[in-house]
Amino acid sequence: MAQLEVREVAVQFGGLRALSGASLEVEAGQVTGLIGPNGAGKTTLFNVICGIQSPDSGSVVLDGQDLGDTKPYRRGRLGIARTFQRLEVFGSLSVHQNVLVAAEIHRRGRSESPQSVADAALERVGLAHVRDERVDSLPTGLARLVELGRAIACQPKVLLLDEPSSGLSEDETDAFAALLGELTDDGLGILLVEHDVALVMSVCARIFVLDFGQILASGTPDEVRAHPQVQAAYLGNMPVDAA
Repeated sequence: MAQLEVREVAVQFGGLRALSGASLEVEAGQVTGLIGPNGAGKTTLFNVICGIQSPDSGSVVLDGQDLGDTKPYRRGRLGIARTFQRLEVFGSLSVHQNVLVAAEIHRRGRSESPQSVADAALERVGLAHVRDERVDSLPTGLARLVELGRAIACQPKVLLLDEPSSGLSEDETDAFAALLGELTDDGLGILLVEHDVALVMSVCARIFVLDFGQILASGTPDEVRAHPQVQAAYLGNMPVDAA
């Protein structure tokens, strides 16, 4: 059984159908990719999973439990954490304070102290050396890692990443890919929305392609790369052996 299942989710905003029967699964210990053109409905789907957006139909299931009308904060406590397409950090706080906030909020029922959870998260994402720096003084690449560290401090079962490589250099992207591998080795399930196709192809075990609110295709990176409709809708003339 998948750790996270999205089943036939539909969302309509007035006359615009943002999602139409979208379904996907996220397995524990794997990175699952979600790609598609701008406006395909990827962020809307993230919002449904997190409980920010109520679907018109369909369901979200975590560890076999239908989340129904569960509020966002409860979903967080059940094990769903996310980052955002637009960087969301507390700029006037230090790196450590940003991560500690999440550890404090999610301390209920856990034996570890928030301080130790925050310290471990900073070590994991490689930010211990800037722990006392204000986040608004950091370059974008490090600020992205602050947001990731804050999500990790929630100790999630499933982590949703919305374009996390935006603003990263090539070296930072390579380091980020390695970090995703370490996180999945620990059993974390990751759903990755990302426009860096090379990154998606290198780190994902399975990829879902969303187009006009519907899942156009799914499969391994090789299967998705070779899919004719995906080539036409999203990858253009990208050769099958690219990335």
